[in-house]
Amino acid sequence: MTWNKPPAGVTVTVAGDANDADHARLRELGYKQELKRHLSVLSNFSISFSIISVLTGVTTLYNTGLAFGGPATMTLGWFVAGAFTMAVGLSMAEICSAFPTSGGLYYWSARLSGHRWAPFASWITGWFNIVGQWAGIASIDFSLAQLIQVIILLSTGGNNGGGYMASKYVVIAIHAGILLSQAIMNSLSITWLAFIGQFAAAWNMLGVFALMFAVPVAATERASAKFVFSHFNTDNSAGIHSNLYIFVLGLLMSQYTLTGYDSSAHLVPPPKKKTTEETKKADWNGPIGIISAIGISLIVGWGYILGITFAVKDVPYLLSTDNNAGGYAIAEVFYLAFKSRYGNGVGGIICLGIVAVAIYFCGMSSVTSNSRMTYAFSRDGAMPFSSVWHKVNKQEVPINAVWLSAFISLCMALPSLGSLVAFQAMASVSTTALCIAYALPTLFRITLARKCFVPGPFNLGRYGVLVGWIAVLWVATITVLFSLPVAYPVTKNTLNYTPVAVGGLFTLVLSSWIVSAKHWFNGPVRNLGA
Repeated sequence: MTWNKPPAGVTVTVAGDANDADHARLRELGYKQELKRHLSVLSNFSISFSIISVLTGVTTLYNTGLAFGGPATMTLGWFVAGAFTMAVGLSMAEICSAFPTSGGLYYWSARLSGHRWAPFASWITGWFNIVGQWAGIASIDFSLAQLIQVIILLSTGGNNGGGYMASKYVVIAIHAGILLSQAIMNSLSITWLAFIGQFAAAWNMLGVFALMFAVPVAATERASAKFVFSHFNTDNSAGIHSNLYIFVLGLLMSQYTLTGYDSSAHLVPPPKKKTTEETKKADWNGPIGIISAIGISLIVGWGYILGITFAVKDVPYLLSTDNNAGGYAIAEVFYLAFKSRYGNGVGGIICLGIVAVAIYFCGMSSVTSNSRMTYAFSRDGAMPFSSVWHKVNKQEVPINAVWLSAFISLCMALPSLGSLVAFQAMASVSTTALCIAYALPTLFRITLARKCFVPGPFNLGRYGVLVGWIAVLWVATITVLFSLPVAYPVTKNTLNYTPVAVGGLFTLVLSSWIVSAKHWFNGPVRNLGA
């Protein structure tokens, strides 16, 4: 990675004029500054770190990791997914440095695909990104509603002690309340969001360290290092016996957790957007936010997985719906660890509360990121009623986009009332759609723009193309792998709905382009004259 010297004749702006330099760079990209640049590199990192939120991803899909491969898949597979995720992140960071705008991914695709393909490339990338984010918010906040359900269950006696198990309608109501509060929080000024983002990052960091030590220390019986690093669980109820197949399915926990880092790009500057446009020195701080969020998440996430897994003893019991937590494995681990030492599981319930707060912040930061993406995409006329969604209030917050994000995420959770199996695919849909959106700009950078790409201050030098290909091939691989059946025999109750949903999304986006958008959508619109 290198820091490029400015070409001859280009004036270098001193640090004291950083904001002027940011504004000038935004104007070069065709946009005027409309969103406040109040996010430092720390604030930018904080939002990405809060969205990645290892407490959210690992806790939510710990059951998946435990069932498919168990400890070995979770502890070793974490670094498999992490290494490739870093490749994707590095490629994104390099492009972010060259084009620091709030439109992020879809703006990059437009700039890197050439004049002929720019509208179509930005259309496809933008819709995969925004729908992936909507699915992500729905999945995150629904998982929080489910965790609250489990906390209530354990607090009232547990599954085996007459505890209260909330109905699916109550869970949806909790989910709606969570989204409502997050929309209200996101209606505050960016100054408050920056503060909340830093607090959320601190909560995630401290929470991870507290839990990775508290749970195994509280447990009176601990697993051996051999069990944690080498035990491969093949005992699943999915009818899958191939070790490789099981390992691949277990990777979903890691890959689902390690998404959301594109938010650092949405807090930079493009045409009337609020991504990097809200970040100071966006062409440097945006990329650093992406890479540092991934790197630190890899380290603390692994520590969290290790700490919890050292408290695991009986895998089948943890996955059984007959346990106190109703089959919510990680909740049962927390509960049993403290109950074994203190005679009750209150400490475990408190630990679950720490996780619940982290998940809430994750969802709130996701709404922040998605609303900026919605703002940017609608500013360029890509969404129905675009003039409504790209409006900003007196505090320079895209208020309508915030409430749209919350509403659509609520709607996407409603299928859970009919089938939890269908809704559970939401995590895979979010992961797959987002990764595709991450990879498309990189694909254009290493193909169509390979010879004309002009890197920004942060770049990978001669390794940019190689890292780009690694990133693209990884995304292509996981898109196929996460679309495979997750249980046999395949029935309507065991079908993996990911390929159906992702394929349906692609069909809708492509058909809307052919039928309508290609006649009027021209890609990112410059707003200097607005």
